[in-house]
Amino acid sequence: MLNASLRQLSLLLSEKKISSTELTSEFLSRIKALNPDLNAFITIDEEKSLDQASAADQMIAAGRSTPLTGIPIAQKDIFCARGWLTTCGSKMLSNFVSPYDATVIERFDQAGMVNLGKTNMDEFAMGSSNETSYYGPVKNPWDRLAVPGGSSGGSACAVAARLAPVATGSDTGGSIRQPAALCGISGIKPTYGLVSRYGMIAFASSLDQGGPMAKSAEDLALLLNTMVGFDEHDSTSLQRAKENYAQDLEKPVNGLRIGLPKEFFAEGMSSDVSSAIEAALAEYRKLGATFVEVSLPNSKLAVPVYYVLAPAEASSNLSRFDGARYGYRTAQYSSLEDLYTKTRAEGFGEEVKRRILIGTYVLSHGYYDAYYLQAQKLRRLIAEDFRKAFEQCDLIMGPTTPTVAFNIGEKCDDPIQMYLSDIYTSTASLAGLPGMSIPAGFGSKNRPVGLHIIGNYFQEAQMLNVAHCYQQVTNWHELTPPENL
Repeated sequence: MLNASLRQLSLLLSEKKISSTELTSEFLSRIKALNPDLNAFITIDEEKSLDQASAADQMIAAGRSTPLTGIPIAQKDIFCARGWLTTCGSKMLSNFVSPYDATVIERFDQAGMVNLGKTNMDEFAMGSSNETSYYGPVKNPWDRLAVPGGSSGGSACAVAARLAPVATGSDTGGSIRQPAALCGISGIKPTYGLVSRYGMIAFASSLDQGGPMAKSAEDLALLLNTMVGFDEHDSTSLQRAKENYAQDLEKPVNGLRIGLPKEFFAEGMSSDVSSAIEAALAEYRKLGATFVEVSLPNSKLAVPVYYVLAPAEASSNLSRFDGARYGYRTAQYSSLEDLYTKTRAEGFGEEVKRRILIGTYVLSHGYYDAYYLQAQKLRRLIAEDFRKAFEQCDLIMGPTTPTVAFNIGEKCDDPIQMYLSDIYTSTASLAGLPGMSIPAGFGSKNRPVGLHIIGNYFQEAQMLNVAHCYQQVTNWHELTPPENL
């Protein structure tokens, strides 16, 4: 049951071989047993979850079910959920109970899915290792000395450790794809604007995008069918015809042109990751795909560009957390300015403060043109590089991360090295392109390696098809972490 796909679980529920209440209870029991060590969940509310499961059983009995009805899902704690503690991994929101649902939560509720709880994350989604959370670091279930990646590390850990069949995540510079790679699961960041950001607590508004995390590409497709859609509450939401992302999963990939950016296969990638990626590409060659060398000459600038633009937007978005309206408030203050200063000093963690300071600096008078404006120009050049590359190929592939998961605490004192974890993923984010990571073997210390797939705008269905075909001839996505670590 724990390793079943969404289709298998849906069939078992529709045929009444198992009830949603029984399925939810099984996962809640597993969370209770393993979460104290893994720390994947921040908030669990068994009563709420079982009430939703009971309602799902009634939907199934009445013949009103969808393919996802009754299936449990873990929600990243960046999505507001009515009546649930929604902390964004921060002390600043440690007492915030959301009065409304994010659109993503609402759509899964309407489909009849069951919320298992809210997963741990880097504070305000700022981090690459899930070590900046106010609630402590998440452990990688493949090796509990290692980080799970961030910022969606709690969701990735929950799916990998089979604490949940599927989960939601958010991706600003790689925060779905990077933890998916480090935990050996599948995750996709859709084209910017396809998934509503309404009710998803903002980090960098021009980059943030919600997406699903699951064991397989097929499961991702079924989740995207529910997540994607226009939302009038979100000014960046795109209005497009509805797609069925699961209908072409079995389409052969013979003749597919895969672009290999020479910049992705240069120095910086560890040998163990390189070996796993080469083996994955060899499988695609067997499936009939062809390879084309492409160039993304400005990709080397993606990390510095990202760490100018994202903090700039964060410094604006996080100004709302001032202790005056909701969330944490300092206990003693002498004036309104003192309230703001002490609340933010006490409520935000070190990484969040660092990014607010960087963002405020690059937006300040005298530095705006030199940093922020230049970064915006370079962002345009990065997108143009992709446009030219897609004239030669259908999809782009490479490693998701330059190394396998590093140890907890290993990079905490070196923010630059931490930021370089996003070197391959941040390019697609800056261009607004869809990207996904799928399991592609193991590297050093038996830690997972992820294959990164980048598509052109709105090519999620093709990406999922290509990933699914790979998963039909490999079993990396079916392997589970040893539980005795």
